[in-house]
Amino acid sequence: MSLSALLAAAPSPEPGGSLDEAAKQAGDAAGWVEENWSTWLNTGLRIVLIAAVAIVLRHLVRRALSKFIERMNRSAQAVQGTALGSLLVNAERRRQRSEAIGSVLRSVASFLILGTAALMILGAFQINLAPLLASAGVAGVALGFGARNLVTDFLSGVFMILEDQYGVGDQIDAGVASGEVIEVGLRVTKLRGENGAIWYVRNGEVKRIGNLSQGWSTAHVDVQVRPTEDLEKIRAVITEAAQEMAKEDPWTERLWGPVEILGLDTVLLDSMTVRVSAKTMPGEAAGVERELRWRIKVALDAAGITMVTGAPEEAAEGAADPTAGMAAPSAYASATSPQSLATTPIPPSTTK
Repeated sequence: MSLSALLAAAPSPEPGGSLDEAAKQAGDAAGWVEENWSTWLNTGLRIVLIAAVAIVLRHLVRRALSKFIERMNRSAQAVQGTALGSLLVNAERRRQRSEAIGSVLRSVASFLILGTAALMILGAFQINLAPLLASAGVAGVALGFGARNLVTDFLSGVFMILEDQYGVGDQIDAGVASGEVIEVGLRVTKLRGENGAIWYVRNGEVKRIGNLSQGWSTAHVDVQVRPTEDLEKIRAVITEAAQEMAKEDPWTERLWGPVEILGLDTVLLDSMTVRVSAKTMPGEAAGVERELRWRIKVALDAAGITMVTGAPEEAAEGAADPTAGMAAPSAYASATSPQSLATTPIPPSTTK
C-alpha cells in the first residue's frame, strides 16, 4: 500500500481538540491551586514564624549571656587594686575564664535553638523525621569514635574551666609537664616551663593537676648548727630575725602568718638541724625561703653561732706521719732474706 493511501485512511484531528484539552488542564491546575493555597500559606507562615522566633530568641539569649559575662568582669575589676583583690582575684585569669564559659554557653544555646528550629521547619513540610534522626544518631556515634580524642580534650577543658582548677598565672604540675599557665583553652593549655619552654598540653591527657598557687604555700628552712650550741639562744636569734623580716615590705604581705620554729629535726654527732616554717602567699614560698635563710645566716653570724653543712667534718689536725708517704720495704733490701739469698749468684768451684 502506498503512503498516500495510508494518509487518506487516517482520521483527521478535530480543530478544537487541543484548545479544549489545554483549557481543561488549566482549569484543573487552577482548581488544585485554589484547593491547596491555604495549606501553602499556612506552611509558609509557620516557617517564617519559626525562623523569626528562633533568630530573635538566639539573639536575646546570646545578649543575656554576654551581659552576664560583662557583669562578672566588672565585679572582678571592682576589687582589682585592693588588698583583697590582690590576694583573691586575678583579672586576666577571671577574664579568660569568663570568656571561655561565655563562648561555650553561646555555642550551646545557638546549637540548641537553631537545631530545634530546623527540625520544626522540616516537620512543617510533612517530612518524616524518624529516619533523619536515626541517621544523625549513627553519624554522631561514628564521629564520636573517630574524633574521641578531640571530644575528650574539649569536654575536659570545659570542666577544668567550669571548676576553676587552674588559671592564668598559676604554677601547676600537670604530670606530663609543669610550669606557669599562660593560656587556658578548651582543647589545649599552654605552660611556661622553668627553662622558658612553652608546653602545649592537651586537656584530655591531664590525669592529675597539682596547683601550687591556690590557697597558701609553706616555706621551710633547715638551720644546721653545731651540737654544742645553745638552743635557747638559737631560738631567740631566729625569732628576732623573723620578726624584723615580717615588718618590712614586701615580706609583710607575702608572709601570711608568724615564722614558727618547729624544733629539732635531726641530731647527729657533728651537727643538729633546727626546722623553721612559715605560711606564705601562694607561689611565694621559694622567695620567702631565700630571704629567710639569708637573714638567719646574718643573724647567727652576728651572734657568734656558726652554721655547718651536712658533710662530715675532717679529721682533727695533728702531726703528719713521716712514714705515711713511704712505700713498704722491699724483701730484697735485706741481704739475709730468703729472696736475696735465692738471687745470690753461686760462687765458682775452686776444686780441681
